[in-house]
Amino acid sequence: MRNFFSTRLRASQLALKISAICLGLGSFVGVSQAAEQVPVQAPSPEQTQQNLIAKGQYLAIAADCAACHTDPTTKQAFAGGYAIHSPMGVIYSTNITPSKQFGIGSYTEQQFEQAVRHGIRGDGAHLYPAMPYASYSGLTDEDIHALYTYFMQSVAPVDSANKTTALSFPFNIRQMMMGWNLLFLKSGVYENDASQSAEWNRGKYLVDNLEHCGECHSPRNLMMAQKQGSDALSGAALGSWYAPNLTSDKMSGLGSWSRDQLKQYLQTGDVPGKAQAAGPMAEAVTNSLQHLHDADIEAIITYLQSLPAHAQPHQAKATGDFGQASNVDTEVRGTADLGIGLPQNMSGKALYDSACASCHQPDGQGTADHFYPSLSHNTATGGNTPNNLVSAILFGVQREVKGKEVLMPSFGPDSQVQALSDQQIASLSNYIFQQYGNPDLKVTPEQVTALRQGGAQPLLARIAGPATIGGAVLVVLIIVLLVIRRSRKKSRG
Repeated sequence: MRNFFSTRLRASQLALKISAICLGLGSFVGVSQAAEQVPVQAPSPEQTQQNLIAKGQYLAIAADCAACHTDPTTKQAFAGGYAIHSPMGVIYSTNITPSKQFGIGSYTEQQFEQAVRHGIRGDGAHLYPAMPYASYSGLTDEDIHALYTYFMQSVAPVDSANKTTALSFPFNIRQMMMGWNLLFLKSGVYENDASQSAEWNRGKYLVDNLEHCGECHSPRNLMMAQKQGSDALSGAALGSWYAPNLTSDKMSGLGSWSRDQLKQYLQTGDVPGKAQAAGPMAEAVTNSLQHLHDADIEAIITYLQSLPAHAQPHQAKATGDFGQASNVDTEVRGTADLGIGLPQNMSGKALYDSACASCHQPDGQGTADHFYPSLSHNTATGGNTPNNLVSAILFGVQREVKGKEVLMPSFGPDSQVQALSDQQIASLSNYIFQQYGNPDLKVTPEQVTALRQGGAQPLLARIAGPATIGGAVLVVLIIVLLVIRRSRKKSRG
């Protein structure tokens, strides 16, 4: 293989096959909806140590397999059909039950390993990295075996046909994922760092591989692969949402969080005075993180707190430290015209009083039991991006922890409560940021429109869109240079 990459001609020939680059799960969620709970019954630590199937079940929960491979409309566990909205089109998750006709029932363990670690289906076709195999590539042989045993021996087969993923050219050519894998897929299972503790190593394995946190929290390069090094886990746009900085930076990261706060957040998605999980993170808490054993939660925290600080620009103080109580209810109560619709020219202050104050209270401090959270000292309002507040307004918030459901209705176009226009959401958001959060944040109606439609498109999607032959050629030329550069580095090594 080293000799193959050492010749420029062959590298260029390979690169010409790679115009269909890329779909990493975390950064391609489009219009994210509220979390849908998948029935989960996590085995105990003792069960996972003594029973191979129980271990595989726990690993599947930690990897959050059911969340993507279960259609929330049918709730048939692992039967596929979940729509992942991406800038390149809709990708449907596949049936991974042991159905021999539609699922993985006829897979050998080697074929299962190839799909999980390398993104290659049993029939030899390439998966898109909406299936996060780039992270799963580090799973150990023992964990692969346990997962295979669980899916084959414990999951009920569902004879449900897969929905067809039909991306536009050039992203519809699955074979071209071979080039992306050659450039960006790291081979080899996770190896412990002898200089670190067992807890730290377990945490790194969970964060980087099994829980695949970087798929959401790491920024992407031009070809949509995760950035590594100091950029890893430093925060990234996630469709309409923003996955925050997980490094130890005290302003934009986790440096101001205590271990107890991090544990509470991972297990419940709610830390009063800090943050509440919404969007994809609410889904992760609902279907995966709350079910992890305490030792694994502690290991994740140990690893995250060891990450070198990566500061985000324009962050004046810690994301959870912005804002204060401010009651302006008496200034606007009763001033709006009566009727179902709210006037387009309504001020943000009046919109807050009409649509938000009944839950978050007129002073923005939420309720005493924290069921309705405070809008000050909240990462959604105190960060360096407006995305999470605007998306919470557009799409709502839903998570369920230990049978307790948290629900904030959406106020977007399909709202069953009060549909707000993009102009109204911009006015409302600006008022909330000014009054309770980071006053430097400003929102335009155009930004709201973009977030409602799934967020800004990555450069790759813009230059290689449908029927854009020139863009496809440009992508190929970029990849040629990348492959040649990589081949040169390999030849020197």
